[in-house]
Amino acid sequence: MMRSCRFSDTSHVFTLMFICFITLFSSSVLVQGKIRRFKWEVKYELKSPDCFEKLVITINGQLPGPTIKAQQGDTIIVELKNSFMTENVAVHWHGIRQVGKPWFDGVEGVTQCPILPGEIFTYQFVVDRPGTYMYHSHYGMQRESGLIGMIRVSPPSTEPEPFTYDYDRSLLLTDWYHKGMSEKATGLASIPFKWVGEPQSLMIQGRGRFNCTNNMMTPQRSEAEVCNASHADCSRFVLMVIPGKTYRLRIGSLTSLSALSFQIEGHNLTVVEADGHYVEPFTVRNLFIYSGETYSVLLKADQNPSRNYWITTSIVSRPEKTPPATAVLNYHPNHPRKHPPTPASSNFRPEWNDTRHRLAQSVAIKARKGFAHAPPENSDKVIVLLNTQNKVNGYMRWSVNNVSYQHPTTPYLIALKHNLTNAFDWRFTPPERYDSKSYDIFAVPSNANATMSDGIYRLKFNSTVDVVLQNANTMSVNNSETHPWHLHGHDFWVLGYGEGKFNEMEDPKRYNLVDPIMKNTVAVQPYGWTALRFRADNPGVWAFHCHIESHFFMGMKIVFASGIDRVANLPSSIMGCGQTKRLATGGGVSRQNPNPPPDIPKP
Repeated sequence: MMRSCRFSDTSHVFTLMFICFITLFSSSVLVQGKIRRFKWEVKYELKSPDCFEKLVITINGQLPGPTIKAQQGDTIIVELKNSFMTENVAVHWHGIRQVGKPWFDGVEGVTQCPILPGEIFTYQFVVDRPGTYMYHSHYGMQRESGLIGMIRVSPPSTEPEPFTYDYDRSLLLTDWYHKGMSEKATGLASIPFKWVGEPQSLMIQGRGRFNCTNNMMTPQRSEAEVCNASHADCSRFVLMVIPGKTYRLRIGSLTSLSALSFQIEGHNLTVVEADGHYVEPFTVRNLFIYSGETYSVLLKADQNPSRNYWITTSIVSRPEKTPPATAVLNYHPNHPRKHPPTPASSNFRPEWNDTRHRLAQSVAIKARKGFAHAPPENSDKVIVLLNTQNKVNGYMRWSVNNVSYQHPTTPYLIALKHNLTNAFDWRFTPPERYDSKSYDIFAVPSNANATMSDGIYRLKFNSTVDVVLQNANTMSVNNSETHPWHLHGHDFWVLGYGEGKFNEMEDPKRYNLVDPIMKNTVAVQPYGWTALRFRADNPGVWAFHCHIESHFFMGMKIVFASGIDRVANLPSSIMGCGQTKRLATGGGVSRQNPNPPPDIPKP
């Protein structure tokens, strides 16, 4: 039975078109799908995922949460119950563009008010294209406590994928801290500043192996109570394979700090998909993956079947102070607990500071022939974003073009749609450039002070926007960090990468405008730049931020808004915080500004 889209008036015809006939960046028309319903309860539980017991966030008792499996065109309905005693929550569906329903993007303060303890909130969205995606908490630094999971979307049976495999498997990679979210966040927001430090463990599919013999006990608890290497929660993850078969491994990273290298002893990995887009296949021994990215690789079980092999993931781009995570590739019918005959350390890992090797992989990723969507030849706007570490009133912050993001109490989407002009600074537009001629990206800033603002970028609807991410030195000598940037509500073309300072006259001449890959998350390397292009064709308000939890928390974020007049009436379920309290209780719509600013403010 066909479902129809109905609106109370014709003013939302563009939204109707987006919902019902979306063909954006896809060669196929959205098919009519099934409705898939999920009931989730989110709560804290004591678990030992790396053998060290701590409070973790579970979904229906699981860590990671359940994998959502669907087909292109399906409608996903998640009824989420917040069973936290004292914390709010919001869930972001990472890589799902939420076309026509931007309020379900799940970003507290941007697209919705948080879900309060004891409340039930229903997310509903369409998975409009095949690929590998994820979900995670988007409230505070909650993600790193375990509210994470994978989304697998298959194409219609009438449209086979351009590669073949026998089995489909998911692997979610994370890093893991023993301190709680609140303690780490308090340290980041204090004077003196207290850094979160390096993670204690890495985990593969929610399982790690912390060395309990080096564990520091609390006076109130014994060693056996806090850290137990024989605990079932931290038994190594086992991936069973049948000799001769080919496996699609959907690998996602939701680390809070770490960039990773993933490898399987003795096996090649053929990359075929990145962030939901088909890749011209290429083979690697080490897959570099940054927080917020997903890849599909093909693994052929073609090695000696009489033994098992190590699966490892290790830290790159930061000094390797955290041990690698290990799992087992189990060749059937070997026993799954049969250790490989080689030490796990023998599985080759690249040097943590081998930036050129990582950059080479990024440059090698091209759109697959027959599936490439060429970007517009030119852009309407160019925004160059300098990522720096700064201080604001003595507090350590991250900033973009010398502005550190300040989180609003009223979500932008509601404020803009209902003209709540004093909900944030409507008058301030963040800078679109920095002083590139005089700024030395290789030196500690001579003036490290920055400002804070909740102002946003307003983009003309359907315009083409170039964003250049420029990396620089931090407040420590000879130090520049890797930043994975994630754009909500859109995919972008990755036009190019470079080392050193971006040259706005020369570097665009080398952009790839033929077969650039499209992604939703991309890394900018130390002392380097990354250029991307996207169409502002999805009405709503969308976050663009570093996917490292502490950097995001410390202000490394901007917000884009476009086509607000094309957004349908907002549901009352997303309201209830800040100035939206009266809207959620039927208090009416505020008309404080009868003539709201257009998409692009007049100069």
